[in-house]
Amino acid sequence: MKEITNRVFEIIKTHKTRYNCVLFLLLFLLSPPSAFGVDPQDTASLLLFKSHLHDPSNSLSSWDFAVNNANGSSTWTGFTVSNRTGRVTALNITALNLSGHLHPSLCNLSFLETLVLSYNNFYGSIPLCFQLFKNLKILDLSHNMLSGVVPNTLVMLNQLTQLDLSHNMLSGTIPFWIGNFSTQLEKLDLGFNSFRGEVPKSLLYLMSLKYLDLSHNYLMGNMVDFQQALAYLNLESNWLSGTLPCFLSSAESMSVLNLANNSIVGGIPACISGLRGLARLNLSYNALRFGISPRLVFSEKLVVLDLSFNELSGNLPSSIVETAEKSGILLFDLSHNQFTGDIPASLTELKSLQALFLSHNLLTGEIPERIGNLTYLQVIDLSHNLLSGSIPLNIVGCFQLLALMLKNNNLSGEIQPELDALDSLKILDISDNLISGEIPLTLAGCKSLEVVDLSSNNLSGSLNDAISKWSNLRFLSLARNNFSGALPGWLFTFQAIRTLDLSSNKFSGYIPDVNFNMSLTFNNIDIGRATFGEPTVLEVFVIVPDRTELSFKYVLPTANGIDLSNNLLRGEIPSGIFTLQGLEYLNLSYNFLDGQMPVSLGKMRSLKALDLSHNSLSGPIPENISNLGNLTILNFSYNSLSGVVPRRQGYWRFPGAFAGNPELCVELSGDGCRRQSVPVVAAGKNFAQDMEDGPILVRVFCVSSLVSFYVGIVAIFCCSRTRNYILQTKT
Repeated sequence: MKEITNRVFEIIKTHKTRYNCVLFLLLFLLSPPSAFGVDPQDTASLLLFKSHLHDPSNSLSSWDFAVNNANGSSTWTGFTVSNRTGRVTALNITALNLSGHLHPSLCNLSFLETLVLSYNNFYGSIPLCFQLFKNLKILDLSHNMLSGVVPNTLVMLNQLTQLDLSHNMLSGTIPFWIGNFSTQLEKLDLGFNSFRGEVPKSLLYLMSLKYLDLSHNYLMGNMVDFQQALAYLNLESNWLSGTLPCFLSSAESMSVLNLANNSIVGGIPACISGLRGLARLNLSYNALRFGISPRLVFSEKLVVLDLSFNELSGNLPSSIVETAEKSGILLFDLSHNQFTGDIPASLTELKSLQALFLSHNLLTGEIPERIGNLTYLQVIDLSHNLLSGSIPLNIVGCFQLLALMLKNNNLSGEIQPELDALDSLKILDISDNLISGEIPLTLAGCKSLEVVDLSSNNLSGSLNDAISKWSNLRFLSLARNNFSGALPGWLFTFQAIRTLDLSSNKFSGYIPDVNFNMSLTFNNIDIGRATFGEPTVLEVFVIVPDRTELSFKYVLPTANGIDLSNNLLRGEIPSGIFTLQGLEYLNLSYNFLDGQMPVSLGKMRSLKALDLSHNSLSGPIPENISNLGNLTILNFSYNSLSGVVPRRQGYWRFPGAFAGNPELCVELSGDGCRRQSVPVVAAGKNFAQDMEDGPILVRVFCVSSLVSFYVGIVAIFCCSRTRNYILQTKT
């Protein structure tokens, strides 16, 4: 029997179109039910379905029915068979890297109760014949590439309890009949598709519904006050408008409410306090206004609160803080609003808090002295406010801190030597403040530092060896301070460094002629003239996977660059700096550098921006610089360069790049060459001024994931926000 079955399958693979129908007949006639653990009709259907799939990982190689049936097996890889009838009751082939159309042969598995095809690469439309699954309770086609509209025939699946079509390319409107096709439906997930139109009111008829996700579509219309006792509601990233409903029908059941990134207006109604089981609330990226009512008291079960990117105003509400104090909250985000006044001291009583975001408000006063009481805190972002005073010494009590972001305030005083206690710190941004003094030697203890921005302060002194201990450093900006002295050689030996910005200081002496050990890797970030002023983005991910912990990671897709401009450096440019093959921009302008440009400059194929202007460089321009095809910004103006620049080298793409070099002759088409004594580019203008002031723009994503209601899978509910802090070259 095995030989016959295998022979049939080989014929089908060779002559698929001609012999597809033969498979059903032969397997049915030649294989009596008593010899098979799987019903012959289901066996034929599965083999025909498999024959139309692309299975690069050979994940379905175990579908050898002859061997398994001979062993009397009734448990199969990917599907389950009823011991009584031999019919397939469940097919679960999730995440097997399968692709292809969903062949209609699948519909012959008429006894299916569970069909899970998620996390594959199936494409095409949902077959109309799915209506034949009269016993189907769970249908999960999520995370594929299915397109088209939801077929009307699905209305026949009146036994469904879970329907998940999320993360596909389905389009059209959400059909009105979807509210009628199953009175038992408990989970409906249509998120991450391209559905348009309004949320159908027929969804209100699904009275058993507990989990509803319509996020990341193009749905519009007013917010709907659902009448079901929902536990999970996610309408994030649509075009929904109107005011925020109370969801009173979900007062006891609602655990997750995510309405982020819509156009909801008005205030936050105090009736939201009625959601007594609420654990996660995300109303970010809307147009909510006004102050927060003192009568608004959140659930004591609250774990995540995100009201960021709205127009909320007034003082930070103490009622929210008092509620959160009892709740064991992990993530507290009121950033990008218009809150005023002091940071409430009661905020320091949120003992379980792990991420605090209050940036981009109008907060005044000092950072609460008792902030060190928050011993579980991993991320603090108070940047872009009007805070004054010094960084409280007590902050070292936050010994688990990974990111401290205080940029763009009015903070003064010195960097406390005791900050070395924060030995887990990865990101330190205290730029754009009034901080003075020197970098303490004790900061050598912060060996985990990867991103450091101390730019735009009043820091002074020479660079001590504390910085050399930050061996994991990827980004360092000390720009626009009063640092002085010579540049130590170890500055150019950080293995992981991507950006080094020491511009606009008083560094003197020579650029060290050392072995430039910076392991720069090429990336595809466009820093062309049209986009060079765009801030580089640091993406910080704050993930709350459950009720007890937070995980943190960040991505720094900044351009690879060195900026030593606007200092007092002299001497020749060391040839070693031109051996950095991954370097994308180099700014040495406004110094006293002399000598000639080395020929090796033309080998820096990844270079996109080069500014050597306002120095005393002499001699000819190396001809092979014209080989730098990625260059979008070039400035050699105001030096003492000489010789002829042939037109064929393509330098006409950079008008004004050679101004202020009286002995340099730039060849023009048909007119010989023109000397560059006329200041085509005004003195003081260089490519650095094409960049906007401001350190690193930080985009932070707070992702809250949870176990979904019935199937126990992790769902991620995400909010994104933008924070400002990126490399700035001098102006």
